[in-house]
Amino acid sequence: MTRPRITLDVFSDYVCPFCYLEAPELDALAERFGGEVTIRWRAFELRPAPEPTLTPDGDYLHDVWERAVYPMAAERGMTLRLPRRQPRSRLAHEASAWARTQEAIRSGADGAMRRALFRGFFEESLDLAAPEALVQVAQTLELDGQALRQALAQGEFRQEVRIDQQTARELGIGGVPGLRFSLDGEHAGVLEGAQPRRQLFLAVERLRDAMR
Repeated sequence: MTRPRITLDVFSDYVCPFCYLEAPELDALAERFGGEVTIRWRAFELRPAPEPTLTPDGDYLHDVWERAVYPMAAERGMTLRLPRRQPRSRLAHEASAWARTQEAIRSGADGAMRRALFRGFFEESLDLAAPEALVQVAQTLELDGQALRQALAQGEFRQEVRIDQQTARELGIGGVPGLRFSLDGEHAGVLEGAQPRRQLFLAVERLRDAMR
């Protein structure tokens, strides 16, 4: 099978509402272009330690949600609630990386874990920094919770998360979602922020034109 020549690396963070809001747009992109585009979700921790996390009940978050998050959610037909906590997200990224290794055991494990983490945080205030909360998510998805518990305890996927973070930095991506397009392995541009699907479609169509 011929490998798609266009790749879209999606740098995102599980505590970023705009990353969650971009998910259905990316699903639409995948449906529209089928096997023409490879979409890879990559880790980007917005506030890695020791940088302080945001205050859940602070004015900044409430202002951003009222001004931008809630309107975009309504426009895209999604329900989000301002989480009661603002945890660090590194372990959630590690859990997501682990889920990718479970595809042979459960088809779709990668996407199922990603959706469950986003939904859990933005609809139920899931504590993304609590290993047992992540293990419970895995078990709900019929994945091996004990294997995930061990992987998190031993930091088996910590370096993979760090590499993603470093790659984003080298690309000049400072915020998420950060959408990096490449054609035949060569850098072809970056879009930052939640994009409407028409903008994503246009970016892919331009790359298709460049292939002719």
